[in-house]
Amino acid sequence: MCTLVALAFLIPLGISLGERTREEAIADAARRSALVTGALAVSTEPPVVQRAVEASGDDPATRPVVHGLGGDDAAGRADGAALARAAADRRSVVTDVPGGVLRLDPVVLGDSVAVVEVFVPDATLDEGATGRWLLLAAVALALVGAAVLVVDRVAARTVDSTRGLVQAALAVGDGDLGVRVEPTGPRELAEAGYAFNRMADRLVAARTDERELVADLSHRLRTPLTVLRLDADGLDSDDTSVGSFTEAELDRRRAIRRIRQAIVTLEGEIDVLINTTRKAVAHEAGPAMCDVSEVVRDRMVFWSALAGDQNRPHRVSGAQLRIPAPVPRAELAAALDAVIGNVFRYTPQGTAFEVAVSRRDGYVAIRIDDAGPGIANPDRALARGASDQGSTGLGLDIAKRVALQANGSVSIDRARLGGASVVMLLADPEAVPRQVNRFGLVGRMARDAREPKAEGRRWTRRRPSDG
Repeated sequence: MCTLVALAFLIPLGISLGERTREEAIADAARRSALVTGALAVSTEPPVVQRAVEASGDDPATRPVVHGLGGDDAAGRADGAALARAAADRRSVVTDVPGGVLRLDPVVLGDSVAVVEVFVPDATLDEGATGRWLLLAAVALALVGAAVLVVDRVAARTVDSTRGLVQAALAVGDGDLGVRVEPTGPRELAEAGYAFNRMADRLVAARTDERELVADLSHRLRTPLTVLRLDADGLDSDDTSVGSFTEAELDRRRAIRRIRQAIVTLEGEIDVLINTTRKAVAHEAGPAMCDVSEVVRDRMVFWSALAGDQNRPHRVSGAQLRIPAPVPRAELAAALDAVIGNVFRYTPQGTAFEVAVSRRDGYVAIRIDDAGPGIANPDRALARGASDQGSTGLGLDIAKRVALQANGSVSIDRARLGGASVVMLLADPEAVPRQVNRFGLVGRMARDAREPKAEGRRWTRRRPSDG
């Protein structure tokens, strides 16, 4: 296509240059003829005319020939009809003859008309045409080469863009929703690249929403399941190995055992489901933020009601103001439920507990204290699959995973209430970097000594009738 365009442009240009060469040759013949016609206007004497003819050119073959002065007209190349037409019309005539072109210029001499003939050979007409055609051919080749290079680069970009789009589509088909393409190439391919990226973004959002919904449903199931487990723990013993029982009593104890085992199995399945979906959501959706105070208040609505049913004094402190943390809201709610659930699971009914939120030294601290027997081996309790109470340890493992996700940690210590104190530390995203104190530890100790002691805690005991 580009070659045809170049030829369509250069061929008329070559023809135009050839016509210009012919016109220039005929114009030169007109100038030589003017020397002779000027001499004839002054004198018709043969010597004067002969000198003018010789002065018009060096080549005898192309010197002007004068017709109509009574001399020998046979020396010219013009036929009688052309001479008669020029004399009759009294205007210049250009006619083709074998070997070239003739220019006939009439000159009025009183009652007669003389005609000056100038011959222009083909060699003069075509002079320089070969060089011009060669130049045009070189230009044509250069244009064709440039067109080939341009087309090659455009084709390469098109192929690269198409290949990248195909590879990205195959990657998405294989499950890699994080792949994106750089929209390049022709406009249509670039628009296809933008459309592909939008499709991939919507797929990621749809799958994240789906997994978030599954995790939220699992979390909602675990809350009433905790109540069901606590109620099951309050049933009679399911031990049938010691003592003698009637057939009805055996059936009842076996039923209680099946209920407890089913609850344990269901709790494990829900925990696995929550962990799997939360991990996938966190990987695809990236970092998220939540209000720690809002999560604590929301979860304590449920646990306060359950604490009232079990006559457990409880208190929430520090959850009045907004305190951000770099973890998803549902993740933090699951960790909080796991730790508080351990308090209800491993301490007797009526045991007090406290949930406190604080913000200091670049961290957000969530502390859950209880007045139970405490944890004898905190390190073992924090390890997944190990617990002093015979459980799977999954509750503290959930809390530790959430804390590590927020660049924090989980620790267990002796609470002021006498039992266990589980502290979750989460990095404060709004913390200002602390400046180094030149007084160091001495200045810190002096400042801590000046701070007033915390006021004594007031506990509230709710009766089941309080709601």
